[in-house]
Amino acid sequence: MEMPIPNPSILNAKARIVERLRAVLPEDAVIDDIAETRAYECDALSAYRCPPLAAVLPRTTAEVSAVLRVCFEEGVPVVPRGSGTSLAGGALPTADCVILGVSRLNEVLETDYANRFIRVQSGRTNLSVTGAVEADGFFYAPDPSSQLACAIAGNIAMNSGGAHCLKYGVTTNNLLGVVMVMMDGTVVEIGGAHLDAGGLDLLGVICGSEGQLGVVTEATLRILRKPEGARPVLMGFDSNVVAGECVSDIIKAGVLPVAIEFMDRPCIRATEDFAHAGYPDCEALLIVEVEGSDAEIDEQLGVILAIARRHNPVELRESKSEEEAKKIWLGRKSAFGAMGQINDYMCLDGTIPVSALPLVLRRIGEMSREFGLDVGNVFHAGDGNMHPLILYNANKPGDLEKCEAFGAEILKLCVEVGGCLTGEHGVGIEKRDLMGVQFSGVDMEAQLWVKDVFDPKWLLNPAKVFPLAVTAGRRVA
Repeated sequence: MEMPIPNPSILNAKARIVERLRAVLPEDAVIDDIAETRAYECDALSAYRCPPLAAVLPRTTAEVSAVLRVCFEEGVPVVPRGSGTSLAGGALPTADCVILGVSRLNEVLETDYANRFIRVQSGRTNLSVTGAVEADGFFYAPDPSSQLACAIAGNIAMNSGGAHCLKYGVTTNNLLGVVMVMMDGTVVEIGGAHLDAGGLDLLGVICGSEGQLGVVTEATLRILRKPEGARPVLMGFDSNVVAGECVSDIIKAGVLPVAIEFMDRPCIRATEDFAHAGYPDCEALLIVEVEGSDAEIDEQLGVILAIARRHNPVELRESKSEEEAKKIWLGRKSAFGAMGQINDYMCLDGTIPVSALPLVLRRIGEMSREFGLDVGNVFHAGDGNMHPLILYNANKPGDLEKCEAFGAEILKLCVEVGGCLTGEHGVGIEKRDLMGVQFSGVDMEAQLWVKDVFDPKWLLNPAKVFPLAVTAGRRVA
């Protein structure tokens, strides 16, 4: 994966830049020793690594502003970093950049149950947002698989979703406002504790912008009342295609489950060995969850189970207790970690129309044989957010390149059937060179103009999202 050549004048000025950063931050907030900066050399797309010039760990918006002002004056690129769980290389450094980690910005600043919002610093982890309000009967809906570790900052950057996004939407549907620091150190407030802000939808521009426009330090999030109850049902099928057809039929029936999750045989086997969730021996598995009162749950599940039976399931298992429900979800939540015990893998996240699931699953199987690489499929089937896990051997010459080529063909297929390159992981460096598959030159130029306005020196999160050839004339050398 091509990265820009480091700016030698910045590398030569490291001592001065670090000294200026130490002048505006506490001593323990600046890391410049080469051995210690290696902790920040990659994110969860660990096939690519590059130690940064330095890393900083501010605790307040004012400290973030001071850091960005120094870097702006020195012409130093800045890579914002949440918890480093990005699967698309969204937090990959360049050798001449400063990593700005927000993990120490982790406080709850305000909770308002009457108006159903919580205001937090952006380094707070996703799951701990619900943890702050669940005792009072509320929750924060977006639930990425990495929710135990991932930061709200990264969720906003990539517009993350999760298993329950079918009913509750992704981050953009649950984000009310942000405090953001511009590259020159200017602090701006966008949106707030109300349903919609007036004027241009700048919040919609920022959510999903992958750290290209500013560094979010605070977020106002929508919180919801916990439902009366929830009940998952597990469905096993004898083929991926049949499972995909079942998903399509459930959606067409007008039922709105809170989640529909898909796993194929490789993932089922791996998670059983890892989590012992008691999954059946089958080719494909669906976890469908509905929520509401007992009467609502019974009515919805009645429709869903009738649809499932038309597809001759190998097994139908409805949870009868909270313990059984947790066990059904245990395997799905463990899937990525379980697959990692088998082999190295690259996780994609192209999104497709639900009606195209059978076709796309069939073609992924065919391409797997063509490329000679195994694939495990685990994804949010309800909204068509695919997560093919392509297995490869990182120590085998040429295997990574073959994996990337296979992944590119899957993502092109997603666009071809009417979908898009990414559902929640972002473009990062992984899909950067595929942007022309989805967007025309005119489309991309419009996006570049937005970047020009927010970050005219192009110092924020360099070498991400846009092909390097397209941005060469804009990046400051």
